Amino acid sequence: MLLWIVAFVFLLVLPLIQYIRWNDKKLCILPPEAATFSPSRLTNQGALETFDAYQASPHSIDDQVPPKTGRRYIVVGGAGFLGGWMVIHLLHRGEDPSHIRIVDIHPPTRKDLTTGPAKLVDFKHANITDARAVMQAFDAPWPSPSKADEETTIFHTASIMRPHERHPSLLLRSSAVNITGTQNVIDAAIRIGATALLYTSSGSVCVKSSNFFLNPFSWSADDKPKGFVQMLDDDEKRLPRKHEDFSSNYSVTKLGAEELVKKVNGKLSGDDGRILRTGCLRPGNGMFGPGGDMLCGAYLTRQTNPTWFSHILASFMYVENCSLAHLCYEARLLELSRGSPNPDISGQSFTITDPGPPRTYSDVYTILNALTDGATTFPYLSPTLMLVLAQVVEIYHILHHFLSSSRSPILSSASRILPPITGDLINLQPSLFSLTTLHLVFDDRRARLSPSKGGLGYRGVWTTLEGCCKLVEEFRRGESEKPRNVGGGLGFFVRGVKSKDATGKVTKVGIGMDAAVKVLN
Repeated sequence: MLLWIVAFVFLLVLPLIQYIRWNDKKLCILPPEAATFSPSRLTNQGALETFDAYQASPHSIDDQVPPKTGRRYIVVGGAGFLGGWMVIHLLHRGEDPSHIRIVDIHPPTRKDLTTGPAKLVDFKHANITDARAVMQAFDAPWPSPSKADEETTIFHTASIMRPHERHPSLLLRSSAVNITGTQNVIDAAIRIGATALLYTSSGSVCVKSSNFFLNPFSWSADDKPKGFVQMLDDDEKRLPRKHEDFSSNYSVTKLGAEELVKKVNGKLSGDDGRILRTGCLRPGNGMFGPGGDMLCGAYLTRQTNPTWFSHILASFMYVENCSLAHLCYEARLLELSRGSPNPDISGQSFTITDPGPPRTYSDVYTILNALTDGATTFPYLSPTLMLVLAQVVEIYHILHHFLSSSRSPILSSASRILPPITGDLINLQPSLFSLTTLHLVFDDRRARLSPSKGGLGYRGVWTTLEGCCKLVEEFRRGESEKPRNVGGGLGFFVRGVKSKDATGKVTKVGIGMDAAVKVLN
């Protein structure tokens, strides 16, 4: 009898192991059509040479940042990652600190936002889902007296990041901030007479979801996921249309917010007949840099980073490049308001990414590992096994949602018995694979066109590898902020790791990005 059981288990498990190996082999490739954009892989020696070249010739935004305007600025999410850099860049180009206001759910904690001129920047607390709070924050008196002809620009960078959810029943968890919150920001901007509104969208709005369980009986030897390599640009006709085509609810709501922002372009703003001009920017997949990012900065803090997508090609976005693109778009909108003959690019969406070729995650892993003397590591995981686990996590997560929201006392009580999934594990759901297991190449050529040709005049300063160099450099000096929550679905199975920071201090790293409360970029 025992022999029969062993034989049964063997016959059951062996095909499964074979399928996992076969499916992994199909997923873990860099297809020729993707490799064309980035044919060479970074070596340890190349990483060290890149860092030496970066240190020998440090970059600056000075020759690309648009000049000082003297306007008033409201940065929604200005205490966060991207928003904080926009505040720094506004100050860097000479804007008056008393003319800048941060509207955020938390006050700034970053060193660069709490020292020097930045400590003079006005802060107003507001949750953007609260229309009244947003209106009060926008309409509050400024530290310095306002002039009658003074105009205001709004940079809206706030969002809730729940890229792990895709089921329609969970949509409200993302839309409350990303859509309703954006509408509240728009209403307040019009109320105070703002004349420029720039919205930080996401490159993920362009990404189409796929199925990663491949058919082993397919006649095609080149069987691979649908849309395994995606070329993403500003063509609105190529965007996903159905809910199931999007990578996640996050993407659905970010595109919905874009539509709201573009809809009010050209509308009257305030009581004196001013015109509001708007625009949206879609940063490439994977924004990183100093200041508390949840990607490369989290890798450095966490040190041990299990991964299944080292071979994946992606168009990364270094945060200072992203901030610069926002300032370039604002400059174009202000030129239009002054009667510029350049093409009218208001009310549009622009894809943006780093200069230089896209990079595989392995390139990023190599440079982070080399520049930290091997302290930052990336153990390999089977993508198929992770996908199986992701399906289980999603089923449990949705089940818990239905039970907790049920009107039945019996079902709702069952949700209290079953604990909710928290920490990094909640991010391990199938929707994550559309962002980490597809080769996503973003084309930002339109943004790089000159203003006379309908572009933003954006060039970007740091390549992806140079951005990694600056991140590690600041981490070594102990100046790079830790993320508010280290993680983002990319550091499973290492919870509670004790990690040394750049100063040698040992701390316990709690590595779950609880995306349910991560509200600001």
